[in-house]
Amino acid sequence: MPTASTVNLTGPLLLLLLWATHHAMATNWLSLARLPRSRPVSGSGPCGRLRGLSPGQVGVCRARGEVMESVRRAAEMVIEECQHQFRNRRWNCSTTPRGVNIFGRVMNQGTREAAFVHALASAALAVAVTRGCSRGELERCGCDRKVRGVSPEGFQWSGCSDNLSYGVAFSQTFVDEPERAKGLSSGRPLMNIHNNEAGRKAILHNMQVECKCHGVSGSCELRTCWKVMPPFRRVGAVLKERFDGATEVRLSRVGSRTVLLPKDPQVKPPAARDLVYLASSPDFCRLDPDNGIPGTAGRRCNGTSRLAPDGCELLCCGPGFRSGRAEVVQRCSCKFSWCCSVRCQQCKNTVLIHTCKE
Repeated sequence: MPTASTVNLTGPLLLLLLWATHHAMATNWLSLARLPRSRPVSGSGPCGRLRGLSPGQVGVCRARGEVMESVRRAAEMVIEECQHQFRNRRWNCSTTPRGVNIFGRVMNQGTREAAFVHALASAALAVAVTRGCSRGELERCGCDRKVRGVSPEGFQWSGCSDNLSYGVAFSQTFVDEPERAKGLSSGRPLMNIHNNEAGRKAILHNMQVECKCHGVSGSCELRTCWKVMPPFRRVGAVLKERFDGATEVRLSRVGSRTVLLPKDPQVKPPAARDLVYLASSPDFCRLDPDNGIPGTAGRRCNGTSRLAPDGCELLCCGPGFRSGRAEVVQRCSCKFSWCCSVRCQQCKNTVLIHTCKE
């Protein structure tokens, strides 16, 4: 039976591993979210001018241009969902003001934050392309017509099931391409490929069934059902849970293969749906413009909680926080109006706000 041996990743070799991809980050395609809607993202000429795409991704763009609007949409989804899931954390998915490395150099290191972004980006692209298929926006795909017949529960499969297999296949082709181009014998490509797949599995393992009843007066004599993807907010929440439980790994050899194994031998090997990372994260407390870290000074925090991630003690990293009162406008005295709207008044209230000190 082959034995595992740890590759020596110290000194210059470790730095090279963590920083070698600075100029060709696999998540640079997320910079498409910065482009104005009027800017074309398909066609031979435009594809070649899209900064942030690897040579292989440029080739995909030219060969399958109809999908590129879905790619742009996926990039926007990643930023929005990342900022929602981490809104109460020290690292809150802040974006850089310019450049293709949209989340800054924190993505260059094999941290759990990079793991999360890779997984989320892979999932977002699969979701965006699958939605394009179901809406009839893409010529090469449509609904998943393979889901047919009668289910074990007795309902009839029908309707337009989401064609997730097409979306997943495109995500693998587009998102994984930069990693496979580098070769799967070093840590970061292996880490990224694993997390990309974990992102797609977060969709696959949370598919839902929607049904419609048919019969006299709404009776359910016949029920037809179809498969739909979970809301992307649900996918983001699942991956956030995986982030919190991510496994730190090391590059090892098992026989002739290079693999990632837990750094702590007492920890069980990660499953395909788990996130993995190679390097510890910075504390994200102090302003570090070179690495795209804005720090937490000036951030609002929860003054009533000590243990929650958004509590002032944790979020503010020690310098403390200041409190003050501010006037906010909120909806109030809401009433339901038949039919079918809710009408509210605008009320001014004074609230206590806590912010982290510099």
